[in-house]
Amino acid sequence: MSRSPSFSVKSELSPKLDPESLQQWVVAFCIIRFDLEQGQLIEECYPPGCLTQDEELEVAFSSFPDSVSQHQNRSSIHDCIFFFRFRRRGSSQIDASSTEMTEIDKKLTPKSPDVKVLRRSKSNNDSKDSRYMYGYVFNRQRHDERLKRGGEQKSVVILSHSPYSSVFRPLLQIMGPLYFDIGRKALEHIAAYVSMWPSPVPGKLMELPIGNAALKVNLPPAHSLPSENGMLFEESASSMAPFLPNNQSVPQGLFHDSDLFGIFRGLLLQLWVLWELLLIGEPMLIIAPTPPQCSEAVAGLVSLVAPLLCSVDFRPYFTIHDPEFAHLNSLQEGGTFPPMILGVTNLFFLKSLRNMPHVISVGSPAPNTNRLPLATRSSTGRISGRPEGFGFQQLSLKKFSPSNLLNAVKLRRDGPLCLMTEHKEAIWSTYSATTKPDTSILNRLIDAGMSPRVEESMSVVNNEILRRHFLELTTNFLAPFGPYFRTRTPSEGSSPFVDPPRLIPFNADEFLGSLSARGPGKFVSKRMRSNWLDLYRRFLEGPNFTPWFQRRRAVAEQEQHRLWRQARMKTDIQQLISKMSELEIVDSFNAIERHILEEIQLDQSGRASTDSGATCQKLKGDLQAVFNVLPKDMQQLLLFNPQRAALLKGAPEHTKLPGRPLIQVGVVSTTSPR
Repeated sequence: MSRSPSFSVKSELSPKLDPESLQQWVVAFCIIRFDLEQGQLIEECYPPGCLTQDEELEVAFSSFPDSVSQHQNRSSIHDCIFFFRFRRRGSSQIDASSTEMTEIDKKLTPKSPDVKVLRRSKSNNDSKDSRYMYGYVFNRQRHDERLKRGGEQKSVVILSHSPYSSVFRPLLQIMGPLYFDIGRKALEHIAAYVSMWPSPVPGKLMELPIGNAALKVNLPPAHSLPSENGMLFEESASSMAPFLPNNQSVPQGLFHDSDLFGIFRGLLLQLWVLWELLLIGEPMLIIAPTPPQCSEAVAGLVSLVAPLLCSVDFRPYFTIHDPEFAHLNSLQEGGTFPPMILGVTNLFFLKSLRNMPHVISVGSPAPNTNRLPLATRSSTGRISGRPEGFGFQQLSLKKFSPSNLLNAVKLRRDGPLCLMTEHKEAIWSTYSATTKPDTSILNRLIDAGMSPRVEESMSVVNNEILRRHFLELTTNFLAPFGPYFRTRTPSEGSSPFVDPPRLIPFNADEFLGSLSARGPGKFVSKRMRSNWLDLYRRFLEGPNFTPWFQRRRAVAEQEQHRLWRQARMKTDIQQLISKMSELEIVDSFNAIERHILEEIQLDQSGRASTDSGATCQKLKGDLQAVFNVLPKDMQQLLLFNPQRAALLKGAPEHTKLPGRPLIQVGVVSTTSPR
């Protein structure tokens, strides 16, 4: 696809680069060339010095297809877009027992060496940080028989800490062709424009200017973003408990723009199996003919479990040069693979990772075209005439006809190694799914094979149908956990100054016992077989549950804290203490004092909210009011603490409560006799 015709570069109008603002979106822009003698070479890295030597090597190896496309005519150009994800150097090594996204990482500031020789360093990775980087690639293969070996290839790469595919894909469609038009200037101009963008606002529609054009994109919501991105966002209470969103146009998870229908078109009946495998964190190998197809498949899989925070380590495009391949390759038969989704194109993985329990083959060989597709799709035969239903009847006949049954048996017998001779869309797994395919959803899907434009629009409709269904399925599956995130506000007439009640404690055995007795709800029980409790048990034991549950609990506790703080601001202290006993008044004094000190501490640490000053003043007034009704001897006792005396120091106040003596309080000397 060509860059937008409305985009133009005018040097006199180009903005200046703001490196700090750029880092909110992009780590670096790289240009990588495949040299026939030296291999992958980084020609440009802008801004310079952003990557370590190891990271440069990682990026270089991940930015090219495993093989040059053989489906192009001579003297033709083939463009494609895909993305990869890798663990930053210094982060923790892969471990079968480890899951990611369980703690907030410290910010790394690696420096790149001056020498551009790409050799892997042998430094030990002692850090426990879990940090990943995403690389979005515009790859161009130019076939020209006049060149050595008949062609050349080069990649334009955007590196970011964030999985913002909805931003970087369209940006690459502008930046990639622009670079091949004007060279290095394209990097400088695009970087300058990106540095002018506002800060990312998760879950919102953003308009991002680029030249005289603009990208209108939806960012994934905060609750789907891993805390290891290096940036933390406020998560709203609406994402705290599993409820369906009111606005369906707002994305609820990562990669909401992935072409779920297009890439899994030949495996639609198996989507519910894949949903379960990802839900419980089973390792999967996704194999496809091209990097765009395998990265699209991995992105589509991750999007299936929205709004669940996906804590499985996913690699949209994984190569044998990844340092973690050595560990995976060393696993003996019977060894446990870590929870990972690996997207690959190299058939060598079928042998080296032959013990991987679940292998999924998707996509089809690229057609003979040089048009850059917006989203890669697999073709499974087209229906002529007007669009009609891609219904369950059609799928079921295709699946259960005698010839296809024999083919299925042959596929199962031959195993994934049959892909070495011919690529087929299939799944090899011994997993028995609990969830039944929803035939009503399959019947609503539309298959249109008249033109690419109609095909694309129908794919958009089908993606909406599928994504909505799996969002509803995941949300209802998580619904039984809702009570553990439920907040409570102070009851009418009670004191908001006491500590709020703790959230309901969670015990896995008690939860499963209670769930077994009451059931998972109509939506889930209707779509699952009788062993649905086993799926919940495996979910609790898998890598996705603990990070998601802990994060939801933290958000719930934060929301409860906000509600009680808000209640304190609205409390009429005079009315409240008029109904209290002397002991309750003393307890309230201590509680209010503690809340004031907390506000002061937050202010000093720079983490105070915008209304912290007003809250502090309100609490000091409440503290003074409570102090005024305490007995004289207790007042003097309390004022022996200099910090407390400083909080109470102020203008004299008069307080008269029914049935209590009038007390005047000013600055009481701490040397007075008790």
